[in-house]
Amino acid sequence: MTGAPRRIWGLCYRHIALYRHSWPRVLELVYWPALQMCIWGFTASFFSARMGSAGAVAFGILLGGVLLWEIAVRSQMGLAISFLEEIWSRNLGHVFVSPLRPWEMLAGLVLISLLRMAAGLTPAFLLAWGLYAFNLFALGPIVVVFMANLMVMGWAVALVVVSLILRHGAGAEALAWTVLFALTPFSAVYYPVSVLPAALQPVAWAIPSAHVFEGLRALLAHGTVAWGEMAWAGGLNLVWLAVAVAVFAVQFRTARRRGALLTLGE
Repeated sequence: MTGAPRRIWGLCYRHIALYRHSWPRVLELVYWPALQMCIWGFTASFFSARMGSAGAVAFGILLGGVLLWEIAVRSQMGLAISFLEEIWSRNLGHVFVSPLRPWEMLAGLVLISLLRMAAGLTPAFLLAWGLYAFNLFALGPIVVVFMANLMVMGWAVALVVVSLILRHGAGAEALAWTVLFALTPFSAVYYPVSVLPAALQPVAWAIPSAHVFEGLRALLAHGTVAWGEMAWAGGLNLVWLAVAVAVFAVQFRTARRRGALLTLGE
């Protein structure tokens, strides 16, 4: 392995080593998705037992919504927090003294985000299957499309967070944990977009995740794949990702000129 793949793997291996020797980090990955699954799973079971056939649909919407939204959250946090790990360890300057290019760093962070997400969500998927007999993948291959759209959205949001950290330093670090939750009410995770006030519905339709969850509800309620919603989600993700990469490129160049890559976190 030489060149860019070797450098990307080097960055990934550094983070893998951190988690391999730190059980508190591994516990943090697993804890919140598993807790969310337990809380919402018991809530969904309660409604399902009292609502008959409609309850079965509500059960699937709630559990599917929890699992899919955690994919967006964990992909966003995985990338943003992996970047913060470099700042907290005073390693960001060392990373860019090396031959590692910015796009290679982003590729490494995306791979780390995938690993973190898989490690954190596997127990939640197993809990859904073991405790509630719910298997999201039983809905068919379209689930992969749902997941891919939510991952890309999470990475786009994470790039904007990283850009704000490059611009504002430690004062923006809290956004790594909070910014995506601000989109939850507009993402229509547990209810249709039509429930929102008319003035807020255009905001929801501009968010890729709202189309994903509308597609999930159509699949569970009617057994049909809403390809139109998936096309909107994919198109919006391309726009979101292009804007996020452009913002990151500008902020990275600015931070490098200011010497901020060496002083972030101090």
